[in-house]
Amino acid sequence: MSILAYGLNYRTASVELRERVAFPEDYVTDALVQVKRDVPGVQEAAIISTCNRTELYCALHPEAEPDLAAWLSRYRPVSTSELQDASYTHWDQDAARHQIRVAAGLDSQVLGEPQIMGQVKAAYETARACGTMGPELGLLSQIILRTAKEVRTQTDIGRNPISVAYAAVSLAQQIFSDLSSKRALLLGAGETIGLVAEHLASQGIGHMAIANRTLVNAELLAAKYEADYMQLTDVAERLAEFDIVIGSTGSSLPIVGKGAAEAAIKLRRRRPIFMVDIAVPRDIEAGVGELPDVYLYTIDDLSAIIEGNIAQRRQAAASAETFVHQGAKLFLRESRVQKDQALLRAFRDQAKTIQAESLSRAKKDLQRGTDPERVLERLSNDLTNKLIHAPTMAIRDASADGRADLLDYLRILYDVDTDPDQIKNQEE
Repeated sequence: MSILAYGLNYRTASVELRERVAFPEDYVTDALVQVKRDVPGVQEAAIISTCNRTELYCALHPEAEPDLAAWLSRYRPVSTSELQDASYTHWDQDAARHQIRVAAGLDSQVLGEPQIMGQVKAAYETARACGTMGPELGLLSQIILRTAKEVRTQTDIGRNPISVAYAAVSLAQQIFSDLSSKRALLLGAGETIGLVAEHLASQGIGHMAIANRTLVNAELLAAKYEADYMQLTDVAERLAEFDIVIGSTGSSLPIVGKGAAEAAIKLRRRRPIFMVDIAVPRDIEAGVGELPDVYLYTIDDLSAIIEGNIAQRRQAAASAETFVHQGAKLFLRESRVQKDQALLRAFRDQAKTIQAESLSRAKKDLQRGTDPERVLERLSNDLTNKLIHAPTMAIRDASADGRADLLDYLRILYDVDTDPDQIKNQEE
């Protein structure tokens, strides 16, 4: 039985192909049941499917790999030739290494992005829930998620924001260390402002308001965060209420002019306003940045910050590879141990049987009135002879057959030193 990571991602496949191969969320459970049922060599399976990758993680017999690809081409609208050109495979220790890198965000299009670890965890939880995760994937999931967490907590891979929205919120945190008492005004209601609102909410912002040209869109976004909403035409009048202003409207004209900002500062009695303009064309007049008590950052300022953060993440990714290597090595070791559990159990059971038989005989001797010292001596000899019988015969056979390699293993296994000088010293 081997572990296989099979799939395609943003590096190997176009968006169009990834869309066809992707598993909608409500298809995954059925797909897991079918792949285990329809591909004879597959014993365990999990599926992760995101916008950037679709991968199958399986415990299977190696000869089943072509059948797995054939099954995928039947289940999703994709040909086997397309899969052959765009897919990749990783086996056993390499599969563990690959999955750790995926879960830690080291293989992501946005280096270090945090969402992927939750997606990997959810993929394994789904497999467990529908009965397609057994001991092999169970062990693998524990090690990759634990190692990925170590990467994220013990390196800087996720500590430097590289999205415009997150960088804007991080700057706000640098200006105001505690956001719980601050009020934020967001200009626009599109995707970027939606991400800004999400990040602000996750950082405990005290209050938010959404201003947008189309009021219904502002209302919809505001409802997600129990925020206020307004028309863009109301911004100048209410600007003084807010400590943080972040704009991304797509308007052809500025929303916040220098005069409106100056009036707001006076009403705020010189309490500072932090502004981030991530719109092109600008939402906030450039002259606003000249005002005292206004901290204005533009998209160019954020780009410089993001570029520096990307460089820092790349450095962190290099150090993270040490954790990846250790995790993959641990999986290989633990997987081997797990596969030999049956042998270990049989070995212990055999020893316990010998112990029980010898102890039963000793108890009977005591009941007959045999001298306890003689009983203990017989028990000791009985246990010793029975426990060393098998290795003694193995040593004799190995010696007779010239199996020096087996004799060396037995020396290591039983910690026996056969060096004459060493034995002489021990006797003295």
